Amino acid sequence: MEPYGRYLNVVDVEATCWAGEAPAGQVSEIIEIGLCVVDLVARERVERRRIMVRPARSAVSEFCTELTGITRQEADGGVSFAEACRTLEREHLASYRAWASWGDYDRKQFERQCAATGVRYPFGRRHTNAKAVFAEAHGLRRRPGMAQALEHAGLPLEGRHHRGVDDAWNIAALILGLAGRGEWPDAPGAP
Repeated sequence: MEPYGRYLNVVDVEATCWAGEAPAGQVSEIIEIGLCVVDLVARERVERRRIMVRPARSAVSEFCTELTGITRQEADGGVSFAEACRTLEREHLASYRAWASWGDYDRKQFERQCAATGVRYPFGRRHTNAKAVFAEAHGLRRRPGMAQALEHAGLPLEGRHHRGVDDAWNIAALILGLAGRGEWPDAPGAP
């Protein structure tokens, strides 16, 4: 088993969405899981992963495609939500490793979708809201969106915003900046 606390899974999800209310009978569900593994000791991003998830109770709208770049065909070619959760556990030790997301949306979306589908929640209890940590570390009264946080930190936005794999990569850069300042909780060497 890997050293406790060395690696962190940074997760960002994209879900089906609409310009207004969801169409009758449809619910928002995860269609992409972006993951970046961060080595908190070496202070580097060591893995980048994209898991496409096939929606079971909704369809990708034109609005969703415009926002994320994910097409209906691309999402429909993904794995089931249950298989995606098993992949997180099996290949990324999700139930063992600490994980982080920008805000609580991603955690709550997993909780809702697992409860609604009977799929085992893949993560352990050690979740950190990176948005809250960033705002506190930078003395900000309002919690910024990821793109605004990158700008505040003087970091480039790499890839496409609202693409889970790219957002996870960018959030990981923000976390590494916080860890480098000694302001990421549980980072080896943090106060």
